[in-house]
Amino acid sequence: CKAGLVFNPATSLSYLDYVMDKLDVILLMSVNPGFGGQSFIPQTLDKLREVRQRIDASGYDIRLEVDGGVKASNIGEIAAAGADMFVAGSAIFGQPDYKKVIDQMRSELAKVSHG
Repeated sequence: CKAGLVFNPATSLSYLDYVMDKLDVILLMSVNPGFGGQSFIPQTLDKLREVRQRIDASGYDIRLEVDGGVKASNIGEIAAAGADMFVAGSAIFGQPDYKKVIDQMRSELAKVSHG
């Protein structure tokens, strides 16, 4: 069993101050929850960078996930900001060839330097 915490776009990251030692996953919503097909909120990249810094400084093994507006055209930038897990719904299921889209995403991720 794994424990995670989800942050909506307007939620302060200050909550991490109290629970970092208890988490396995931190999920940043990069859209306001409610329906699929929304555009990625660009300010999420700043939050990603901050959370990645907090995770790295903590020494804990915590995955950083992003959900909302993830597409082949922005997944590399999202990964470069610190995410290591990605949720893509409409970007995949809105296309006729799921495998092609997933392969495009993997190709973009392969271009990102990690370290």
